[in-house]
Amino acid sequence: MDFHHPHNLVNPEEAGADRPYGIRVTLPPGDTLQNLIGDDWERFHWYPTREERDIAYDKMAIRHGYYRKTDSPTQVLEKLDRE
Repeated sequence: MDFHHPHNLVNPEEAGADRPYGIRVTLPPGDTLQNLIGDDWERFHWYPTREERDIAYDKMAIRHGYYRKTDSPTQVLEKLDRE
């Protein structure tokens, strides 16, 4: 697989690595963002180790500083294991 842009999130040396530990990101039922992206929207992030997954999960679970004080971002995070 060719990697043409340095901003790609996948390191070429690790592109084929087994990634059995994941995080599934969904929206809660009735979330108004579903009107834009669909009620079946989900995103998966996969990691080679449980530790890397847990670190990423903790970072994803915090309220980031770029939200306005009046924003109430919602997401449902679920840890996954493909073992």
